[in-house]
Amino acid sequence: MPLRAIIFDVDGTLAETEEAHRRAYNLTFAAMGLGWVWDRPLYKRLLGVAGGCERLRHWLSEAHPGLLAEDPGLVDAIHRAKTARFLDMVRADEVAFRPGVRRLIAEAAEADLRLAVATATSRVNIEALLKNLGPLGECFTVLATGEDSPRKKPAPDVYLAALSRLGLPPQSCLALEDSHVGLTAARAAGLTCVVTVSAWSEGEDFTAATAVLSDLGEPERPFNAVEGETHGKSWADLDLLRRWHGAALNQGRRSA
Repeated sequence: MPLRAIIFDVDGTLAETEEAHRRAYNLTFAAMGLGWVWDRPLYKRLLGVAGGCERLRHWLSEAHPGLLAEDPGLVDAIHRAKTARFLDMVRADEVAFRPGVRRLIAEAAEADLRLAVATATSRVNIEALLKNLGPLGECFTVLATGEDSPRKKPAPDVYLAALSRLGLPPQSCLALEDSHVGLTAARAAGLTCVVTVSAWSEGEDFTAATAVLSDLGEPERPFNAVEGETHGKSWADLDLLRRWHGAALNQGRRSA
């Protein structure tokens, strides 16, 4: 079955968002007089919980459990204020897209491949990021977001929502992820998955991925291949993605 669509995760895959998210949380904590600081090691651990509200609620249940009972609206209030700060950063073009992302989107659009997003993040965040891509952002015809799936990754729900809206079976699509949680969700939805490791996901278990790369790479800035046959290529173009997709389908048929 030929490759007909690519489904992107957002945070850490489409763009380098996580440090901006962390900064936005800390600015919000300070503005609200809470006196909390999420340092990098703590935030890296918290990224194992998908979804901003879910992540915040998980941390509060550990660090300040009494606050959740005292103020049931606290999580939503913090997250709304944090989202506003994050959007300011995106609109100021302070959030960079990962290497090779713009190139691959353009190649996919030229080849009439469908493009979708499957993420735990908020729709407003995605729309702001895609706006920064200019016309390339309009190539994404399906946005499956945190609002669409009560069960966040590693549950497959957001990928299943994306597949439903694409009107395609998982065998005709490929997912791009950066984390073990996202990889688990993509595989549970029946998708071939390629991982581009981010600074926040180094050292995680990616054994279920078809290939693992430092990033998608560029002709003048090759990727570092961690796992997977690169067929002599040093950046991930559509030809390489199609090879990985076909090899994964063949492997699945042999294992069935």
